Amino acid sequence: MLLYPCNGLIRYHYSSSRNLAGKGCNIPHSEQYNLHSPHGSTWNCIPHEIGLGVEERKYGKNLVMEDHSLLLLVAVFLVTIRFILNSKVRKKQPPGPTGLPIIGNLHQVGPKPHWWLSRLAQSYGPLMSLRLGSVTVVVASSPGAAREIFEKNDQAFANRPIPESVAAQPNVGDTLAWAPGDQRWRRRRRVCRTEMLTRERLDLLQHLRHEKVQELVEHLGKQGENGKSVDIGEMAFATMLNLISNTVFSEDMVDPGFECAGEFKEMVWRIMEDAGKVNLSDYFPLLKRFDLQGVKRHVEVSYLSLHHIFDDIINKRLTQTQSSSLLKGDFLDVLLHHCQQPHSHFTLQNIKPLILDLFIAGSDTSGSTIEWAMAELLRNPEVMQKAREEVIKVIGRSKEVKESDIPGLAYVQAIVKETLRLHPPVPLLLPYVAGHDVEVSGYTIHKGNQVLINAWSIGRNPMFWDDPLSFQPERFLSSNIDFQGRDFQYLPFGAGRRICPGLPLANRMITLMLATFLHSFHWELPQGVTPQTLDMTEQYGITLKRLSPLCAIPIPL
Repeated sequence: MLLYPCNGLIRYHYSSSRNLAGKGCNIPHSEQYNLHSPHGSTWNCIPHEIGLGVEERKYGKNLVMEDHSLLLLVAVFLVTIRFILNSKVRKKQPPGPTGLPIIGNLHQVGPKPHWWLSRLAQSYGPLMSLRLGSVTVVVASSPGAAREIFEKNDQAFANRPIPESVAAQPNVGDTLAWAPGDQRWRRRRRVCRTEMLTRERLDLLQHLRHEKVQELVEHLGKQGENGKSVDIGEMAFATMLNLISNTVFSEDMVDPGFECAGEFKEMVWRIMEDAGKVNLSDYFPLLKRFDLQGVKRHVEVSYLSLHHIFDDIINKRLTQTQSSSLLKGDFLDVLLHHCQQPHSHFTLQNIKPLILDLFIAGSDTSGSTIEWAMAELLRNPEVMQKAREEVIKVIGRSKEVKESDIPGLAYVQAIVKETLRLHPPVPLLLPYVAGHDVEVSGYTIHKGNQVLINAWSIGRNPMFWDDPLSFQPERFLSSNIDFQGRDFQYLPFGAGRRICPGLPLANRMITLMLATFLHSFHWELPQGVTPQTLDMTEQYGITLKRLSPLCAIPIPL
């Protein structure tokens, strides 16, 4: 027995009551309901317990199936429409690999993201998109895509997303590398370019850098006389640290004997390494407050320690200036002068992030470039010999290398350029964020999307470089390509408004130190290591380091 809703059937098929009539459907005349058909006829229907035969049950079942079929068709139609609309949106975005729900492509990012992204670009093209958690990241791996981003749409990519590892430092909004490209950032950059990193000021302080390089020569000479190998990366970093500290503070940051450079290097490397890690908080904003991986807590210690060091130096300088009007003419004098101006935007607190930028960007990246250059020369002894002959011919054996000699060292400069092509210090340039929807290479980069430039991949692109994996400095002797950001097949320092501001100083320091190494020493690999077996494995942070330290024996000439 079943309570059959006669009015429900009529709703879907107005002739249903007529079909039921005469088929065993007993409709009493009590408790009648008047139902009106679309054709104007009136039916009387009374809810009642009805006995249905096989045909009636089959007929009712068919009507229910018709109802379900109609709903299914509507659902399929709506899903199809949504798929078409989403497909149109996806077609506007650069192509990329399909990710998993929630995490996207995060699980695919390995220990060498620059290498993985380069391989991925071979399948999806020079402009591709990934989904890392809730963040869409667009990766450019060709000179053409980079040109559109840096030239045509430079204004749209004026800002950077700030990783949690960077946000851990005090006054992060006052950094030069990460702060938004607003008016305050432009003022700070203008001071760097027109007062601190000018040719005149760098020339004024070059004698201090020359002294630090000669201290390194003396230290290496003592090691070489005893037949000891030295850690070239460690030596280069300590010297770069002192070169920068003398340019900024007119004093050494580490002991000339290089015994305490390791602690400072550890703090700087911790910052660089943590900034290069995949941090879930950067891709899932809701997780920021929890710092699940402890990255922010870990790196904050280094930031505070470095700021404390800078506080001591600044306070010492302020005490000196109170008792004497004599200025040193270094970067700190420039910054303190701005701090003392009426209505100045510079304070004793917000100049420290700017100073820290100079140390991090200069010491570690330049030191690693020297290490890679020496590794390539040790693997290619004929190139090293050719470079040494040039240095001796231009400078002579009795004189010391100076920055003023650099313009005459064309082959040494070509070695530096080739090293930066194969081993750019920052393989994935610091990220940008789109300020509004932008069309690049026929695709749309949407507002809020992050953009990475794979400088490592661009520098090894066989479409623009002959035999791209071989170390050939000669390729730059007959070419006007340089690293000023005008040649988009070669971007070791970036391009556009956010090109590395310390480029003039870095170029001087790297070339000076490399030429001095060649002029003062013959270099040999430790016993058991040959040019063919020298390990060239990379280690990715934000900077591209060697996995194993480069050790060699300096033999004085």
